[in-house]
Amino acid sequence: MSSLDVTIAPSLLNDQFALKRMTSDSEIPASADMSYPPLRGCWYLAGPTASGKTGVGLELAERIDGEIISLDSMAVYRGMDVGTAKPTPDEQRRVRHHLVDVVPPDQEYSLSHFMAAAHEAVRDITNRNRPAIFVGGTPLYLKSLLRGVVPGPPADWDFRQRIEDELEEVGIEALHERLQQVDPLAAAKLHPNDKRRIIRALEVYKATGKPISHEQVHFDDTPAGGSHVFVLSWPREELHARIETRVEAMFSNGLVEEVRRLLAKHEQFSRTAIQAVGYQVGRASGRERGEVVGGAGT
Repeated sequence: MSSLDVTIAPSLLNDQFALKRMTSDSEIPASADMSYPPLRGCWYLAGPTASGKTGVGLELAERIDGEIISLDSMAVYRGMDVGTAKPTPDEQRRVRHHLVDVVPPDQEYSLSHFMAAAHEAVRDITNRNRPAIFVGGTPLYLKSLLRGVVPGPPADWDFRQRIEDELEEVGIEALHERLQQVDPLAAAKLHPNDKRRIIRALEVYKATGKPISHEQVHFDDTPAGGSHVFVLSWPREELHARIETRVEAMFSNGLVEEVRRLLAKHEQFSRTAIQAVGYQVGRASGRERGEVVGGAGT
């Protein structure tokens, strides 16, 4: 494994993983029309699934007497514990956590919801003179916190479904070409197969008449001001092995039973909650094993 610049207490590391510094302390020019400006002065610990963020985040919080704010778009859902690898009750007792178990899984939770709650949590923590530590792996949340965000229009699920239906006939290439016509800058930045973001860009244009790229100038590659941002990094083969171990542990810890329990309580998951990787794995593996893990809307 190649050596990486470590700018946090070396005792937090062992010979199995590395902690890479991601940003400098340069200032970000905050746009006057940002609904949520960048959150400076916080700690951020990110990384891929199964990279060990929870354990490192706990040790960091204990060493600097901080509190953890979840940076995971799925940890907000109550009852979705095994499938999201949520911090356990014991771990949450060790260090105070925020933005965990916020809403039921049949309720949508948008970026705007997260940003409002994150800003409130940081105010609460810093008012008590403690460091705020964001821990998790949702890239959009991390980018929005570091660069600020102007919330766009709410999701238009009817429009999205029409586009999905259209895709079956014309294909993703035609969708990307349509985006090039109304927002060439966004089309140039998005991979032609990035269906979700292409649909969102078209959705914003339909709702506002303005290209989404005009609203996202604050997403340019500008360093985060006064923040400490790190990502956990593993060699690919080792990370894949850790992910396989994580998935097996989910089943051993009752993933299928958790999905059944959630579906018995809620008729269906929200469109956001159903994206949780653990539950996609659970449904697919359950079908392979002949187990019933879901019903309509899952």
